[in-house]
Amino acid sequence: MKLERVCTLCYSATGNTARAVDTVGAELAAKLGLPLEQFSFTRPVEREKEYSFTERDLVVVGTPTYAGKMPNKLLPDFQSRLHGNGALAVAVVTFGNRNYDNSLAELCAVLEGDGFHTVAAGAFVGRHAFTDELAYGRPGWSDQFEMKAFAKQIADKVNSLTDIPEPVQVPGDPAEPYYVPKGTDGQPAKFLKAKPKTKLAKCNGCGACARFCPMGAIDPADVSSVPGTCIKCQACVRKCTKQAKYFDDEAFLSHVKMLEQNFQEPKENEVFL
Repeated sequence: MKLERVCTLCYSATGNTARAVDTVGAELAAKLGLPLEQFSFTRPVEREKEYSFTERDLVVVGTPTYAGKMPNKLLPDFQSRLHGNGALAVAVVTFGNRNYDNSLAELCAVLEGDGFHTVAAGAFVGRHAFTDELAYGRPGWSDQFEMKAFAKQIADKVNSLTDIPEPVQVPGDPAEPYYVPKGTDGQPAKFLKAKPKTKLAKCNGCGACARFCPMGAIDPADVSSVPGTCIKCQACVRKCTKQAKYFDDEAFLSHVKMLEQNFQEPKENEVFL
């Protein structure tokens, strides 16, 4: 098949998914000798656009895993804003050292429904958004080495294609429900209404938290106010250079503690072609 361009597109609130997608995309472009074009799908204004591709494109699409699936508040955007028009696609998800469960299967199904032909898929470990205690520093150098090796395999597969490929097969079921977070007591931890708080003595009013919030939930005129929907992505916490943002919801903190207690053992990346 004659390709003319490699593209990357991802939602990445804290940067791990972008690192994985960009690594795979850049290596693919280099191996195939094609130009690379990158698109961010993270901020609200970026998800208001339409992204159309053609059968001459190979597109690496990525998202983090939230509760074992794609982020539910962003799923409609992935379903309605991306138009494959016969483009080849590589599905990439990241997960915070617990499990990617059904997120990769769901992303593959969404891409096929958007008119893409999935040729490969990968699930890569990244530092958990909630805590540095899980997969800190990942994706690191060894992960990037695996990502580049994965990209080379994809390039070899694409170069050998003579017709439209069958959809890549991955584990999981897009129809399965979301993972139910639990606290240290083993019971479901309910923190859907939890929102970030602000240490006013530390906040300098720079507005970074509002600018980086992927839901536009934080009031830029008063960053201590969160009138919009919070998806607990931790972008505001991670982007605040003054460490002024935090969560104090007891159920949320209990869930974080449970994760730290039970998912310390490093998980492996998984790829499918």
